[in-house]
Amino acid sequence: MLTALTIRDFILIDRAQLTLTHGLAALTGETGAGKSILLDALGLAIGGRATRGGVRQGAAQGVVAATFEVDGDHPVWRLLEENGLAGEDEASEDGASEDGAGEDGQIILRRVQSADGRSRGFVNDQPVSISMLRDVGEALLEIHGQHDGRGFLSASAHRGMLDEFGGLQKKATKVTRLWRTWREAQSALEERRREQDAAAREAEYLRHVFDILQKLAPKPGEETALAERRAVLMAAEKVSEQLRASAAAIDDGRVEHNLAAGLGHVERATALLPEAQSLKEASARFTAALSEAADGCAAIDRAISEFGADPDEVDRTEERLFELRGEARKHGVAPDALCEFLQKITKALDDVEAGTAAFADLERAAAAAKSEFAGAATALSKDRIKAAKKLDGAVAKELAPLKLGKAHFETQVTCDPDNPTSDGYDRAEFMVTTNPGAPAGPLKTIASGGELSRFVLAMKAALAAKENRTVIIFDEVDAGVGGAVADAVGERLARLAQDAQVLVVTHSPQVAARAQSHWRIEKSQTKNRTTTSVTLLDADDRVEEIARMLSGAKVTNEARAAARQLLGGAMKKSTAKKSARKKLAKAS
Repeated sequence: MLTALTIRDFILIDRAQLTLTHGLAALTGETGAGKSILLDALGLAIGGRATRGGVRQGAAQGVVAATFEVDGDHPVWRLLEENGLAGEDEASEDGASEDGAGEDGQIILRRVQSADGRSRGFVNDQPVSISMLRDVGEALLEIHGQHDGRGFLSASAHRGMLDEFGGLQKKATKVTRLWRTWREAQSALEERRREQDAAAREAEYLRHVFDILQKLAPKPGEETALAERRAVLMAAEKVSEQLRASAAAIDDGRVEHNLAAGLGHVERATALLPEAQSLKEASARFTAALSEAADGCAAIDRAISEFGADPDEVDRTEERLFELRGEARKHGVAPDALCEFLQKITKALDDVEAGTAAFADLERAAAAAKSEFAGAATALSKDRIKAAKKLDGAVAKELAPLKLGKAHFETQVTCDPDNPTSDGYDRAEFMVTTNPGAPAGPLKTIASGGELSRFVLAMKAALAAKENRTVIIFDEVDAGVGGAVADAVGERLARLAQDAQVLVVTHSPQVAARAQSHWRIEKSQTKNRTTTSVTLLDADDRVEEIARMLSGAKVTNEARAAARQLLGGAMKKSTAKKSARKKLAKAS
């Protein structure tokens, strides 16, 4: 139940505080007084669109807060819990504590809008996104305008309403889950099919490449090693030439012969003067020189053996290097990546071989998922058809009291297994006939303005017991009707308000007379300012307001008498119906 609505600095409203009770509440006033402003403010509090002109001129910001008392088993609590909003309240940065703080069973939706159009949302003083505020608001409150294109008038929403009426939400959720499972399995199957088809087309080419690479047998890092060896071998040609020249110079015997001859002369001189130290040093150096020369010749021989052992190695190295590089260019990879490329080809060929078994597994999984979805969707279709008949019967009972006894309402369920969706096989649309013998058509195109309002009310009454919203608001649901029809609308609104709180914006005195509480919306103007006020009417004020609605600008005594009669008649009917319900309850 909506227990309070606080508005501050919103459009023409300076400040308004509505304290609401259970039952039917009527909002009345002259055309242009600002009734729509009140609904716009409430819509803003539950996540509606904020506009730049929403803040009262001269104010820095506007605030709208709606306080709800909600049963502990209401689904909105789960929504709050899932989004971390069911804990203790937090103080808001705006300091709007006067609007109240959340208590057990109480939910406060608040919207703060700046003059520049920016706005913030709060649930129990915890900041939330506007979409989150909208989700919570839509779970608690529903607004119906005379030509509202959503809800009852939108065919896309009819299937959900049918499921809600029939208590089929869990089955519908299961169908959606099975649909996703099937589509995921089918997607995996199709992806595998594409991969397998592509692999099969390439299998012959892959085998050809595999044979070449397997014969080539590339090794990791081989290209780098070959390039380095080739560089060494090409340099070795010049090195070998120098070494052979060195060996030739030594092999002619002159160096060693001259060293040996010099050593002989020194040794003979030493024999003549054995005590001469300089001759001993010269002899030692010649002996060392002969030894080093011998070692140098041996080293030259080894170097010649290393760099000139196989003159064909350069050709073999270059041939292998160019073969690796050519094959790498052919496949667009680096030469050192040929080993990894060969592994990929090997895996691709293995996948082609193993693909048949894996594909068969995916086919079975997809077929099983489709079968499970089909079974659940078929069962849901049958349940929807049954629920549609019950809904048609429930709405039919509402039509005659609303002076639509000759009209016909039908929930058209079209089952199309060839075009399944996440909602199953069905499309649902509310169809109506307003005149006997006329073809049925969509609700929003067949019904006139007055008829449309009553059809919406009839369906709302039929669905009310199946829905969880605590507040239902009708904006001029009585538009286009008057007299006995308006009285019938008021009577049905009053009965609907026994199960859910109902607020109605009305120009009909018959409807306003049925309300348990009555608010008058007035616009006042001064030289520089226009404001809208909202006032709760007492018994005498209600008489005056309903008399004004009956007579117009000038309220006459006759109009007051008619107003008292309307109010008295509404009260008697309400008391009689309550008594009848009590007797029925005792009898049962």
